[in-house]
Amino acid sequence: MIDGKRLLKEIIFNTSRASGKGGQHVNKVSTKVELIFNIEASALFSEEEKQLILSKSGKYLKDGISIHLFCSESRSQLHNKKIAFEKLIKLLEKYLKHAKERIPTEIPDEENEKRLAEKKHKAEKKQNRQRVE
Repeated sequence: MIDGKRLLKEIIFNTSRASGKGGQHVNKVSTKVELIFNIEASALFSEEEKQLILSKSGKYLKDGISIHLFCSESRSQLHNKKIAFEKLIKLLEKYLKHAKERIPTEIPDEENEKRLAEKKHKAEKKQNRQRVE
């Protein structure tokens, strides 16, 4: 689990005017939130975890070292900050989760025989459709 209070201290929030709902109010209030989390400067994660996060960040990674998230879903700046913060926590947990190793299985002989019988049946059906001379 990620410690939300410690993570919050390492995050920078920038706000700007958002487009969308709100009428004239939208032109006066900065409700769009940009969340910036510098992975390299973080004290929460070990070097291996940082490298794992950096390798999986993809489209959220800006300037090679920090994650940038935007949120303008709500008319409230505070609500948008909460949404962006929750999104960051979910992303970090997803990136740090270890995937189970897949154990390959063999196809049972019965299934193989059934598949070959179906193929043979289809081939015969198509052979019978051909024009007889």
